[in-house]
Amino acid sequence: MFLLNILLALAWTALTGQFDPVNFMSGFVLGYLVLWLAQRMAGPSNYFKKVYQIISFVLFFMDALIRANLRVAYEVITPPYTMRPGIVAIPLEVKTDAAITLLANLITLTPGTLSLDVSADRRVLYVHSMYVDDVEQFRREIKEGFERRVLEVFQ
Repeated sequence: MFLLNILLALAWTALTGQFDPVNFMSGFVLGYLVLWLAQRMAGPSNYFKKVYQIISFVLFFMDALIRANLRVAYEVITPPYTMRPGIVAIPLEVKTDAAITLLANLITLTPGTLSLDVSADRRVLYVHSMYVDDVEQFRREIKEGFERRVLEVFQ
């Protein structure tokens, strides 16, 4: 379905004669709507659920990224530092190398956190954070935030 959606987007750009990213995305959205309406004839597909999950995942990460940037920027420009750094072991539910890599990279890309290591049995991820007031709350935020969404995308 994804390839068909890309093909419809390319057909849209060819028909309109405007080969730019905005027009391609417009064609992609229109192709998505056409495929969604046609799914009754073609049968149900997991594609539409995955697209929603991926969009939700990207929006969640952008929100987390903005919040972390603001928190670290505030910490830098205000004199009384409130950092409580620490290293936290986070038990993993993700199993594949790709999912573990994505999770570790998302954590590292978020300012104030850094993925340090994965245990040899790939069951624990060690994360350094600038703000560890409550270890269990930090674990919960990672597991219910990043890891849950990575699991949704990879299932």
